[in-house]
Amino acid sequence: MKICVIGTGYVGLVAGACFAETGNDVICMDVDEKKISLLKKGSIHIYEPGLEEMIQKNLQGERIQFTTDLLWAVQNSSIVFVAVGTPENEDGSSDVRHVMEVVRDIAKAADSYKIVVIKSTVPVGTAKRVFEEINALTQFEVDVISNPEFLKEGSALEDFMKPDRVIIGTDEVRAVEILKELYNPFTLTGAPLLVMDSRSAEMTKYASNSMLACRVSFMNEIANLCEHLGADIHWVRQGIGADRRIGSAFLFPGVGYGGSCFPKDIKALLSLAEDHQYPMKVVKAAQEANEFQKMVIVEKILKFYSSSSQVLDDMTFNQDETGDALAKPLTGKTFAVWGLSFKPKTDDMREAPSLTIIDQILKLGACVQVYDPEAMKTAQKIFGEKISYAPNNYEVLKNADALILITEWNVFRNPNFERVKSLLKHPVIFDGRNQYNPDEMRGLGFLYFGIGRI
Repeated sequence: MKICVIGTGYVGLVAGACFAETGNDVICMDVDEKKISLLKKGSIHIYEPGLEEMIQKNLQGERIQFTTDLLWAVQNSSIVFVAVGTPENEDGSSDVRHVMEVVRDIAKAADSYKIVVIKSTVPVGTAKRVFEEINALTQFEVDVISNPEFLKEGSALEDFMKPDRVIIGTDEVRAVEILKELYNPFTLTGAPLLVMDSRSAEMTKYASNSMLACRVSFMNEIANLCEHLGADIHWVRQGIGADRRIGSAFLFPGVGYGGSCFPKDIKALLSLAEDHQYPMKVVKAAQEANEFQKMVIVEKILKFYSSSSQVLDDMTFNQDETGDALAKPLTGKTFAVWGLSFKPKTDDMREAPSLTIIDQILKLGACVQVYDPEAMKTAQKIFGEKISYAPNNYEVLKNADALILITEWNVFRNPNFERVKSLLKHPVIFDGRNQYNPDEMRGLGFLYFGIGRI
């Protein structure tokens, strides 16, 4: 099939590459000339394991092209995927201006029947709005489909090639049959292809991410309570996950979720609910719990280093008339940080817990030195010279009073602990992902602090 993907961000680039991988002729279009120039050379502007290699292979096979010419891209395609960004508005709602601008351009460029597929995460009702907008601007028939993506950063190619499900939201039988044929190579292993109305398809995306976020926040709260009661979340998690009604996925406590999906989609869902005067109490609580969880490690650090066992008050600090913080109990301390991205296998730091943790530690007077396998350049754009950067996971430990593990990259799972101990000024580890066994750490001479562990 002849496919156009508008938007070469994370979703668009993965979709374009995977459609090309299954033999389709794909044109990826973007207004960013620098991105397109880079992609034409087989290089990509984001980090996703295997993606660059897949693009290079399909460039050589002449199955994928990159352009800034929307008119040419649309007129040389029968199916047009819209995968442009939908950033947050100030009230948390989803900004669909870019989507609407693109669909108007598609309508003006159309020279025959087109299927327009909305991949961007959009508010419920957007597909209907897009249909009305396009059909008011063109004489040609255009069907609109809602086709939400469910990709996890770090495993996006696997998720696209072997999806849990494919959702098609439309009432147009003709378009459904064409999309079924397009997605057939990805559903051969038995993954369901669910056809529903567009509003339900749009809602499914928000509901899925909100459900997962709720599980994460729930387990974080259980882990925190375990510490108060002397229980161990390691065993509690296994006991819960063994229940077939619950399962074991997304039951790992830590320092909170981040990224481009969960935080943004929850805010958008809450905004939609507010617009319809319906309070979503559970989802709101999950959001609030997640913000609290990002501070748990900071509180552990404060309690360890402050004789008065200070705790943070609403994540703010008393300030004098000049704006300087009065109480900086971590002055003179240096912390090494392992992991900056919101999860492993990505360089994405959007809403990452590391941002909150590092920012608060700096406000409390400490110095911070960091290492992440992929997110160092991203961190430099955010923090600049406020923190220092190390070339590897051992160099970052030098002259540090303690180690804080924030992101569970594989390189951090089985380090040489004797070397870690020798490099740190003091053998102290704050483990925000429960990567290590508390008894083993203590046996090695470390002062070890996890999340909900005893």
